[in-house]
Amino acid sequence: MSAGLAALLDDIAVLARAAAASVDDVAAGAGRASVKAAGVVVDDAAVTPRYVQGFAAERELPMIRRIATGSLRNKLLFILPAALLLSELLDWLLTPILMLGGIYLCYEGAEKLWEYVHPHAEEADTTAAAQGPEHEDAMVSGAIRTDFILSAEIMVISLNEVADEPLLTRAIILVGVAIIITAMVYGAVGLIVKMDDVGLRLAQNGQGAVATFGTRLVRSMPVVLSVLSKVGIVAMLWVGGHILLVGLDELGLSAPYDAVHHLEDAVHDLLGAVGGVGAWLVNTGLSAVLGILVGALAVGVLHRRGAADH
Repeated sequence: MSAGLAALLDDIAVLARAAAASVDDVAAGAGRASVKAAGVVVDDAAVTPRYVQGFAAERELPMIRRIATGSLRNKLLFILPAALLLSELLDWLLTPILMLGGIYLCYEGAEKLWEYVHPHAEEADTTAAAQGPEHEDAMVSGAIRTDFILSAEIMVISLNEVADEPLLTRAIILVGVAIIITAMVYGAVGLIVKMDDVGLRLAQNGQGAVATFGTRLVRSMPVVLSVLSKVGIVAMLWVGGHILLVGLDELGLSAPYDAVHHLEDAVHDLLGAVGGVGAWLVNTGLSAVLGILVGALAVGVLHRRGAADH
């Protein structure tokens, strides 16, 4: 009896060690995947605040909560199963699907640039808060649609980082990445858009330097949100263009990617200690240029079709 108990305890210990190793593998895989997708995460955080800009303060957090819920639903219910299924059965389809998403991001960014030049007459003198719940619903839906593309990019990048893991481990890692990244992005967005309320509280209840800091915070947040809104537009063009650049290379049309890569290397060698920053700026700038060109083409086609329909 004691021998049997000892054997059972040994088996339990082996299973416990295996489980601990699996947890370590999942944690390490989630860490690698999250770091690799960090660039798109930053873009996601920059894009979102513009969707709540102009709304009443009490509607900002509920809107962010709705967008975050939609983002997590996108990742867990749609993107994750589709990505895992495609990676098992039709992995060659992942790149074309991502490129379609890249074109959509380019279109969104170029459309926003177009609206700066030719604002809609009916919206020119109307604040977001005055346009009613229908406008809020439309902005939330637009944010969730844009987030879907960025979320797909995040999840596919993460999937590529753990492609050698077993299917179940991949699924667990991606669920963890989806939850962690969504919490990080929308937690950061919530803090950004509510900083003016924090500043107002400090200005009203604080004294001396604290009150002064609160006042400056309140005055600076409209500028910060305006800058973030513009950064979000640039981010859509950059990410969309970069998706297309990498996708063309993976499909065998390597000339644009190779040209950018060679220019990166040249700038890196020329600038020495800050060569890495220069190379990144080259890649980002040229990706954004490609995004503007593709987005302008998409906007032109859709606007012409809309004019023809009318």
